[in-house]
Amino acid sequence: MTINSRLKTLTILCTLLSSSVTFANQYEISAMVGQMYGSDLVASDNSDISTDAGGNYAIGFAWQESVNGQGQILLNHVSHDFSGENGTNESVDITYAHFNGVALFRQQNYVTTLSLGVGGAYFDANNGNEEVYPSASVSFGTRYEFQDNMALVTELRAYATLIDEADALFCQQEVCSGNFTDSLWIDSSISIGIAVKF
Repeated sequence: MTINSRLKTLTILCTLLSSSVTFANQYEISAMVGQMYGSDLVASDNSDISTDAGGNYAIGFAWQESVNGQGQILLNHVSHDFSGENGTNESVDITYAHFNGVALFRQQNYVTTLSLGVGGAYFDANNGNEEVYPSASVSFGTRYEFQDNMALVTELRAYATLIDEADALFCQQEVCSGNFTDSLWIDSSISIGIAVKF
C-alpha cells in the first residue's frame, strides 16, 4: 500500500470518526507550512550523520468540543535529507498522523493554544524500506482571528517517536547508509498557516 493510499484511507477514517462527535457544533480545517528539525543518525563507526531541516506541510481537521477546547486530527509530512555513510545523498520521508486535544486560551481576537497528541509516524526511506512507529506530540501556538471564520495560525510542535533502533530502515542487504542513534526519534517544527471554520 503506497503512502498516498494510506493517507487517503486514514483521512477518510478520521473524518468519519470525528463526524460522529455529538458535542461538536463547529468544524475547522487548517493548512500550515514550515521547517522541521530532526534527530541525527549514526554511522557504523559511531560518528554522527546530520539530517537537514526539511520543509514540512500539515493539514488539520478540528471540531469544537467546548468554548475553550478542540479535538483535532493532524497530518504532518516532512522529508529529511542526509549524506549517507558511503557518501551518497539519502533521504527519509516521515508522515505523522495524530489525534490531538487543543486547549484555547482566549484574549479577544488573540488565542494562545496548547496541544497534546498521540498517533503514529510512518517512516519511508528512499531505499524502499518503510516502518510505522507510535509517537506523541506537544505544541504551543497562537491564533489571530482576523475574521469570524478565519485565523492566522503559528505553531511550535515537538514529536517524540518510539523506534526500534535495531530496524535496518536505512540498509540494503548488508550495506547501511546510517542507523538510529537510540530508541527515541525527535522532530521539532515551526509552522505558520491559515485556519478556516465552517
